[in-house]
Amino acid sequence: MISRKNMGSASPLLLITLVLGVCFATYNLVTMVMHNRSISKLTIYNSDGGIFVDPIIEMPESVRKLKRAKMPFHVALTATDAPYSKWQCRIMYYWYKKQKDLPGSEMGGFTRILHSGNPDNLMNEIPTVIVDPLPAGLDRGYIVLNRPWAFVQWLEKATIEEEYVLMAEPDHIFVTPLPNLAHGGYPAAFPFFYIKPDQNEKLLRKFFPEEMGPVTNIDPIGNSPVIIKKELLEKIAPTWMNVSLKMKDDPETDKTFGWVLEMYAYAVASALHGVEHVLQKDFMLQPPWDLEIGKKYIIHYTYGCDYNMKGELTYGKIGEWRFDKRSFLRGPPPRNLPLPPPGVPESVVTLVKMVNEATANIPNWDAE
Repeated sequence: MISRKNMGSASPLLLITLVLGVCFATYNLVTMVMHNRSISKLTIYNSDGGIFVDPIIEMPESVRKLKRAKMPFHVALTATDAPYSKWQCRIMYYWYKKQKDLPGSEMGGFTRILHSGNPDNLMNEIPTVIVDPLPAGLDRGYIVLNRPWAFVQWLEKATIEEEYVLMAEPDHIFVTPLPNLAHGGYPAAFPFFYIKPDQNEKLLRKFFPEEMGPVTNIDPIGNSPVIIKKELLEKIAPTWMNVSLKMKDDPETDKTFGWVLEMYAYAVASALHGVEHVLQKDFMLQPPWDLEIGKKYIIHYTYGCDYNMKGELTYGKIGEWRFDKRSFLRGPPPRNLPLPPPGVPESVVTLVKMVNEATANIPNWDAE
């Protein structure tokens, strides 16, 4: 048995060692807390290994670099039976097939979710599931409102083998093989500079109450491109649809958000379900503003590209040379579009070359 006397007579060296040990442990604990508070944000990794900081969640580098089994995702896009939508879908599907089986790709199956309610002439060319449009007049001319409703129906009726889904759009071109950028329960999304929840708090509080936390919990994203677990999307999609309709019904919100209303609705719906996205700046590029392809995965050709013959951008003014998808509302662009003049950025040149390759190889291209 150890007596109290012996317990009280510990050597000075032992006491000093214990004190130093406690101090060191306390220092480490405080350092860890301060460090975690200072980086309680998402780390975004670009294609060159650079590190950016984003105000959402932290992605530890050790997790990012872990080797993992292949995680295929299903590619899904919503579409109409209008000629404008169809020619974009055909180009998109062409490049999906080209990239799908290349090294680095984790693309699985493909579905065009056709929300016209009726089959069209692409049924045998592109894997398609037909769903119903919203009831007549409900979208009030904003056809994008059909997108969340289309996903709700597709998720209910389709058999999807993959655990993950990529929500894509007809005006996407896969410029390189696309891996699964999601990390488990954290979907991957592209950050849009014009989606600014913190600058629209008054409006967003109508749909995202204060008890859900700060509006910065709403990610600066739309629904596309997003790679997300199917089970998460099944929870979010009905909410996304309802929030979209409520926003459209609110005149102030409708006027303020305009054509990006449905994007805000997806971001709000995700936040209502507590879903946070890993923001991937290399997910896609948008000519003419993004100049180089780099190691990005998707070209999104939503903006018109106008240049003079000196290769200078004339945005807002029709250029001597131009490529704008809206020039082809009633039918597909012709084959062999002229290439841009010298000096035009690589992103625009690549876009036109990829459009030309697709149109040259898709049978019956001129069919509407």
